Amino acid sequence: MSHNTTNGTGRAPSTDTFTCLRCGSVVNRIAPDDSRRNHCPSCLTSRHTDDHIDGGVSECQARMTPLSIAVLRSGRWALIHRCTRCYELSLHQVGGDDNQLILMRLAVRPLAEPPFPLDVFADL
Repeated sequence: MSHNTTNGTGRAPSTDTFTCLRCGSVVNRIAPDDSRRNHCPSCLTSRHTDDHIDGGVSECQARMTPLSIAVLRSGRWALIHRCTRCYELSLHQVGGDDNQLILMRLAVRPLAEPPFPLDVFADL
């Protein structure tokens, strides 16, 4: 699944990959901006590997689906993922090569599908 060798620079080489649980793409763990990637740039799906409550590695290992977008204080976007097994939420920074169409769909979903009827604004 992944190879954890280094190339003498202390950084993992491009062979450090994982296979997406949803679309089957082989994904490099190092993003173009040299940050560590933990989700597929094509479909934005991740795997539940981090235990945010106890720290360390999660035993769940289920698929995490992209739920929404959050804007961090720095102005950068982050993906909000939800685990399909235990429903834990997780925050992952957006990568420069992430699928922009899916990112925009996630960003506008609250406006396109509000949790209240829009016709109430006609009476204002």
